[in-house]
Amino acid sequence: MKLQNLIKEVKKSWVIYAMLLPTLVYFSIFHVIPLIGMKLAFQEFRIMGANEWVGLKHFKILFSSPAFIDVLKNTIIISTMKIIFFFPVPIILSIIINEVRSNKYRKFTQSILYLPHFLSWVVIAGVFISLLDPTEGGFNIIRNFFQLPSVDYMTSKDHIRWVLVFSEIWRTAGWDSIIYLAAIMKISPTLYEAAQIDGASSFQQMTKITLPSLYSTIVTVFILNLGFFMNANFDQVFNFTNDSVRSVIDIIDTYVYRIGLVNGQYAYATAASLFKGAIGVVLIFSTHFISKRISGKGVW
Repeated sequence: MKLQNLIKEVKKSWVIYAMLLPTLVYFSIFHVIPLIGMKLAFQEFRIMGANEWVGLKHFKILFSSPAFIDVLKNTIIISTMKIIFFFPVPIILSIIINEVRSNKYRKFTQSILYLPHFLSWVVIAGVFISLLDPTEGGFNIIRNFFQLPSVDYMTSKDHIRWVLVFSEIWRTAGWDSIIYLAAIMKISPTLYEAAQIDGASSFQQMTKITLPSLYSTIVTVFILNLGFFMNANFDQVFNFTNDSVRSVIDIIDTYVYRIGLVNGQYAYATAASLFKGAIGVVLIFSTHFISKRISGKGVW
């Protein structure tokens, strides 16, 4: 009976499911089917002949490796910095955009904020390298104007992680605000009208109506973001890495790339990748159940 209802629903809304199909195909090819290859983490890879089963050998080597401990620490630090400093920005941007009364100015602002999302990290890395150049970069020219010494941010171990955070905010915050703007659009205008009649200021409307209405969306996005906590954005780090700062921004994904694809240690790299994925699953389920227990709301 359930199967018949499902078929009936698909026939009824076939256009929507057809639009969803390319995404399902993409995730099946690049995210679901590769899970079959995760068994390589428990095997010794052989170019000729069958792979040899070695159990937890690669995981033991992994957790006893100082190099892996360093990249694990870097991943946690960079991801934590991004969660703390990046996560609130799209929420704030969505509220600010919602408060803009001029439609023309709002559309212009949104276009400017969304544009960086469509730039690749190769382009963005080039922009930041030029902007932060110690001799001709605009940022250091401003510092010199105020009699401050130039700083080579791209090769400074003390600054490069902050460069990653701010470049992430610049590229992604505007685009991520779309989720919260959509949630704000669902809020009934009568709530704001009633608040205005009662004499509520714009700030009071924001704190008493807008933010509470965004709570479930914020919780859902936060939990999903924690699922990608161990990623730390391979594309960004790979393009911002140089020999001077590699030791402080080398993350699990770049480590897996270097060990697996460059050095050919496929089984060992698979073990590292599997560990990262397992942590993501644990974080999603943990935060979901904690959120359900505290607020009654979670991802599902």
